[in-house]
Amino acid sequence: MPEAPLTPDRRRVTVDPDSVEPPARSSFVELGLVSCFSFLRGASDAVSLVETAYELGYDAIGIADVNSMAGVVRIHAEARALKLRPVIGCRIETVEGLTFLAYPQDRAAYGRLCALISAGRMGTLEGEWQDKGVCEISLAMLAARGEGVHLVLVPPRDLEERVTIAVESNVVAFGGEGEAAPVVHERTGTLSELLPDLAARLPTLGHIAACYLHVGDDVARIAQLDALAREAGLSLLATNDVLYHAPERRPLHDVMTAIRHRTTVARAGLALEPNGERHLKSPAEMERLFARWPHAIHAARDFADACTFSLEELQYEYPEEICPGGRDPQAQLELLTWEGAARRYPEGTPEAVDATLHRELALIGKMGLARYFLTIKDIVDFARGQEPPILCQGRGSAANSAVCYCLEITAVDPAKHALLFDRFISEERKEPPDIDVDFEHERREEVIQYIYTRYGRRRAGLCATVIHYRPRMAIRDVGKAMGLTEDVTSALARTVWGGYGKEIGEKHVNETGMDLSDPHLRRVLKLTEQMIGMPRHLSQHVGGFILTQGALSETVPIGNGAMADRSFIEWDKDDIDALGILKVDVLALGMLTCIRKCLDLLGAHHGRDLTLATVPREDPETYAMLRKGDSLGVFQVESRAQMNMLPRLRPREFYDLVIQVAIVRPGPIQGDMVHPYLKRRRGEEAVAIPAPAPAHGPPDELTSILARTLGVPIFQEQAMKIALDAAKFSSAEANRLRKAMATFRSRGMVHELEDMMVGRMVARGYDPDFAERCFNQIKGFGEYGFPESHAASFAHLVYVSSWLKCHFPAAFAAALLNSQPMGFYAPAQIVRDAHEHGVEVRAVDVNHSHWDCTLEGSPRDGGRVALRLGLRQIDGFPEHAAAKLVAARTAGGAFADVAALRERAHLGPPLVEKLASADAFSSLSLPRRQALWEARSLIAAPDLPLFAAAAARDEGAEISPTRLPGMPLSEEVVADYQTQRLSLKAHPMAFLRASLAERGFVRCADLRARKFRAMVKVAGVVLIRQRPGSAKGVCFITLEDETGVANIVVWPDLMEKQRRVIMGARVMEVRGRVEYDDEVIHVIAAHLTDATQDLHRLSEDLLPASPARADHVTKPLPSRAEQMDRAGARGDGSGEAFAPVEPWRAPGPGNRDCGYHRSHPRDVRVIPKSRDFH
Repeated sequence: MPEAPLTPDRRRVTVDPDSVEPPARSSFVELGLVSCFSFLRGASDAVSLVETAYELGYDAIGIADVNSMAGVVRIHAEARALKLRPVIGCRIETVEGLTFLAYPQDRAAYGRLCALISAGRMGTLEGEWQDKGVCEISLAMLAARGEGVHLVLVPPRDLEERVTIAVESNVVAFGGEGEAAPVVHERTGTLSELLPDLAARLPTLGHIAACYLHVGDDVARIAQLDALAREAGLSLLATNDVLYHAPERRPLHDVMTAIRHRTTVARAGLALEPNGERHLKSPAEMERLFARWPHAIHAARDFADACTFSLEELQYEYPEEICPGGRDPQAQLELLTWEGAARRYPEGTPEAVDATLHRELALIGKMGLARYFLTIKDIVDFARGQEPPILCQGRGSAANSAVCYCLEITAVDPAKHALLFDRFISEERKEPPDIDVDFEHERREEVIQYIYTRYGRRRAGLCATVIHYRPRMAIRDVGKAMGLTEDVTSALARTVWGGYGKEIGEKHVNETGMDLSDPHLRRVLKLTEQMIGMPRHLSQHVGGFILTQGALSETVPIGNGAMADRSFIEWDKDDIDALGILKVDVLALGMLTCIRKCLDLLGAHHGRDLTLATVPREDPETYAMLRKGDSLGVFQVESRAQMNMLPRLRPREFYDLVIQVAIVRPGPIQGDMVHPYLKRRRGEEAVAIPAPAPAHGPPDELTSILARTLGVPIFQEQAMKIALDAAKFSSAEANRLRKAMATFRSRGMVHELEDMMVGRMVARGYDPDFAERCFNQIKGFGEYGFPESHAASFAHLVYVSSWLKCHFPAAFAAALLNSQPMGFYAPAQIVRDAHEHGVEVRAVDVNHSHWDCTLEGSPRDGGRVALRLGLRQIDGFPEHAAAKLVAARTAGGAFADVAALRERAHLGPPLVEKLASADAFSSLSLPRRQALWEARSLIAAPDLPLFAAAAARDEGAEISPTRLPGMPLSEEVVADYQTQRLSLKAHPMAFLRASLAERGFVRCADLRARKFRAMVKVAGVVLIRQRPGSAKGVCFITLEDETGVANIVVWPDLMEKQRRVIMGARVMEVRGRVEYDDEVIHVIAAHLTDATQDLHRLSEDLLPASPARADHVTKPLPSRAEQMDRAGARGDGSGEAFAPVEPWRAPGPGNRDCGYHRSHPRDVRVIPKSRDFH
């Protein structure tokens, strides 16, 4: 299943544009309007503002967000949908404290305005690197770039407020070389005193804005502004300085204001608006308010009419590529393509591929896209030309292209797969193609900086990602602003499943014990509901680059990212798509890093120098491993759903992996295609390919489309081809269908096409059930589905990672550990899985470990390869300290004692203590307690004077060594989890097994021996809780004990009844019925019990939660691996499960010897929290 989206669904105007009547010309146009992209200032989004404007009778609407163009594309798109004219501009706030509405009259002026904002966001006034989110624009900068930008001065509320600006005097300084420069000096004054200077310095300043504040002196204030304007040769312009679309949004705006000022609404005082009048008002209402100054109303209308610039004027120009030999880009592309085809097909290009290449190259030339392909080729060649090469691979719709395959961008052979080039590029679509290229996640920054270096920061920038308020963030911020205490907001936040959703449900709030009849609490919940989905700030896209021939900063403002040397534009990928701008996706993939590190280990320890392309193909042992569902750590098929599908699908060849990758997705699931395919694959159902009635077409109409998938559509391309061939969609209709399936978050257009597709198929004689299921599948693709080309690209990595795991489990486990954070599972599960594959796993040790996990021994010497855990596994131990330790060990040999390590490696006592806490001194025969005792005796003090050094005992050293008793094994395990998040000594559940066995609980490994649908009781540490959208509310839980894992299925009604247990339990006891199918075993839960309190029995230190990286409750996005141990086998290669290790005994009072002596160990999180994905 995909991870939850970073951003919620974009709201759009839902009416059919063809049914919208263009509004009549209005007498007034609102220009002082901010949207929610004036973060925490505007309280309404583009849809609400535009719909309200349409209802109020506007024919045009301005947009003026603060020092930003982030919201203009959304206003543009929604206004166009309702036949309104968007007037594009922004609100410039200068460092002097002045505010202007700035509207460009044409494309050139728009470019200067974007460049102005870019300058303020990319550099300080002193020329230094600007902090993310800060924009410093001075009056001088505005004057320098103001040509063609119509300005409206927004006066301060208090007209007597004094402002300091820099003005040029009439004194000219002589002397020195060059032209004489006017002397600039500062001048402080009120608006009336400074207005002549402003008018003289800003030639395009033509108006002063006037707004009814409704505070009692509006008539006198506006009359004064009118007089000032006339004296300065300016005119008055009416506005309501709009902050939200309707009066009922005023409370939300108050909350936003409090959040922005980091206070509460009760204490915000004059920072809040005095009333709820700052909403969008009708032209008639504005005429009534400004009846004394009708010229102010006319000025707003005339001003809007003069600003004719439209975003549709942005003519995107892709960068020119310099081609050798004087060739133009198209000729160079064709040359590289045919050279690549010769390499790909050394025995000659197949006839079908040859025809495809000619057709693709012709279309690329017709659409002028050759430069785009050459850019991607250049980036890929750069990555592969590094030393060592950076692994990379193209995927997505680009894998439908034979040209991309011959350019070695993608790895999907068009001769072996039924590709649909129209899904990638279509002449009818008039849309830019999208080529996604994955790079090693640890080395992608090299590629990003290469792009910046080649094109320059004025011509290259990453797309933005809009970070929206999600439920947990919203309830915390709104609750704090409304005066709720942190414990109350935390309790409310904990009722949210995962980090995403659309509400804080009242029935779940009841679970916290709060009184829902409290009006203040209900108000907080209502405001939180309004806040969810509001933009909070801009962040950088994961890798979508925009490149231009001219200055990108004159197309869209560019700002600096939080990361060093990163800059990104203000528009997200949907904005880019709406304007038809080409995007180059430079993405990061952790599995590529893992594969590269694994291949390096194979070369160093096994003498196998392999690449992605030379890994042996179609290995029977690899497929046999996958058929058992043994895929932990394998790319794309390591989730519980994929593990459960593998024994059912039983892959035996590469194309089976392509189907495996694609079938566990909402498209095939919602289309009810999974079970028919599995039945046909097993021979339980005859393969029948639907056909039309004889009068409407040949019986094999769909054979070429569905034969390889046994008559069942699995891929997006098949759904599109069925629409074209069976429903006889035109190219335009097929394009609409493609748009509907383009992303798993766009559902709106799908339903419009249902009657058309199903009706036409039934009319042509197709079975209605088949037609309905086909379209249901398309609805599922509207949620998330894979095209065959994308699945084939991923299947290549599935096979390579599977082959490595099958034949070199130690190297594969080491590479996984060295590539963290990535994947579903944390180090504890990876280590345990490696042990179950016969790998000897050795503990972290100061005399043997490096920073990365390494292999010890060599099969070339007749020995076995063992996996040595690296110093990276110790929480809080930095890489630079590990480098010093390894350098000292390499130079002077093994360390003899704790003091020697400190002396030779130059590590401070806190770092030495971290090593001791992690039990890393085993090679010195120092148990954990003893090592801690010696580490804590080290005092970071200056060396003793030279003359006293010989006679003095080392400070902190003991006269006679103290020998401490060893820790009980249960405490050792607790300490291991505290310091390394895993233990090689035992599994926590092993200590509870005796009491569980007395109560009739079975081990996970013994479930297979139970009768089908027998009632059982199992217990384990919670690893994963998932509730995928395609599961109709069913929750899947994975528990782990010392023998393995159990898959728990929780039906929706039980989920609601025991939601607190499911979301909060660290250790869970489950009573239910066992069911199994092939290699898959499930327990259908009847009752669940939170047994977290049992963790207190292990030690005085509490073992906290340890669900896996795929858990849906606690952390819905990947982060540092924080998981429960799966390294529960003995560690001696026996493969035996742990029996109860020892009788439990309470630790002595005040026992604090597990390494965290600065705070009580009970407060230390040991079993990391679960990973929760939606």
